[in-house]
Amino acid sequence: MAAVATSRAFLFSHHYHSLPFFFPSFLTASRLPTLHRNNLRNPILLSTVKCLQSSSGRQNVVEILEERGLLESLTSEHLRQACSDPSLPPLKVYCGFDPTAESLHLGNLLGIIVLSWFQRCGHRPVALIGGATARVGDPSGKSLERPELDLDTLSLNTSGVSNNITRILGRISILNNYEWWKEVRLLEFLKDVGRYARVGSMIAKESGYDFLYLFQNEGINVQIGGSDQWGNITAGTELIRKILRADAAAYGLTFPLLLKSDGTKFGKSEDGAIWLSPSMLSPYKFYQYLFSVPDADVVRFLRILTFMDMDEIKQLENEMEGPGYLPNTAQRRLAEEVTRFVHGQDGLDEALKATEALRPGADTKLDWKTIQAISEDVPSCSFPYNQRSWISLLLIFQCRLVCLTANLLPGVC
Repeated sequence: MAAVATSRAFLFSHHYHSLPFFFPSFLTASRLPTLHRNNLRNPILLSTVKCLQSSSGRQNVVEILEERGLLESLTSEHLRQACSDPSLPPLKVYCGFDPTAESLHLGNLLGIIVLSWFQRCGHRPVALIGGATARVGDPSGKSLERPELDLDTLSLNTSGVSNNITRILGRISILNNYEWWKEVRLLEFLKDVGRYARVGSMIAKESGYDFLYLFQNEGINVQIGGSDQWGNITAGTELIRKILRADAAAYGLTFPLLLKSDGTKFGKSEDGAIWLSPSMLSPYKFYQYLFSVPDADVVRFLRILTFMDMDEIKQLENEMEGPGYLPNTAQRRLAEEVTRFVHGQDGLDEALKATEALRPGADTKLDWKTIQAISEDVPSCSFPYNQRSWISLLLIFQCRLVCLTANLLPGVC
């Protein structure tokens, strides 16, 4: 459903979704179609992206990642050379995503961004869904182990994660490691793989076998992941060299975890994870979370979470230190760039409309989900649908006046 927002003062709703009310000056709900995000490939990816180039003319994604603070470690400096050698074919690069929820969250976004940088520089990105891993839980020894998922939940989560990736990166190759793990027999695994590593270590780092399989069967020669995945990645490169050949061109690259300047994780709010799926977190809420980034973090996040030119980011950083800087200019740009990348232009437009609706005197059309999302940010109340008959125009404006003075009477609304 759609509604018109004209002031940030008051949101008036009820529990029956077909009749949302957003006041003060809007009186009836119109049956306009719900806004949907654009399911086409992100328009950013369709444009020409300038990458750093070496003297040979080959786009060097490793140098880009290093300049932007997205490079933590390399298993070999040969990867840097491979990225700049025009005589070599494009690399095939994969990143793993576990289907532990119906959507990826903001913490997973760095993996998608690094894949996108490889894609923009002419290489072939691949996403690996950890369907096998999710079926057996997490043997990593963490204090909070990953629960084993039933098949229906796993199927739903796998579909949701795949949709997240496709919506952002386009129709890249998406694989599921369950497809080969279901064919692996225990004794064969111990015979073929166990003799090259301690069995306990290999079970704890099953992605090492994933890299071996992908290297042999899919021609994938680079695995990327967060810095906490370094052990898994090196297990894979070592296994490839032990089983196949010592000079195998298999590489690993890690990027830093998404942390705030105080060392805490970035990507969680008081309400939980910042999901990438619009059905689990509205583009408006996503935008507002990024808009709330403190000054101490915003420049670094512009480097690692956006594809903005580094000179432009540096200019913004210099402006922040000047006397004429408008507060939150950098935060606004961060929120716009990341929301557009994740939710497309339609999602960003929806977020901006919702933000505009909270401005005094605004005249903005919103769908029901967006109204629900912004209701937490303004004084609001609701009434049961079966009591709609006694709602009068006078009562509506009386409620509005009460909420307008809520700052004088705490707890009234």
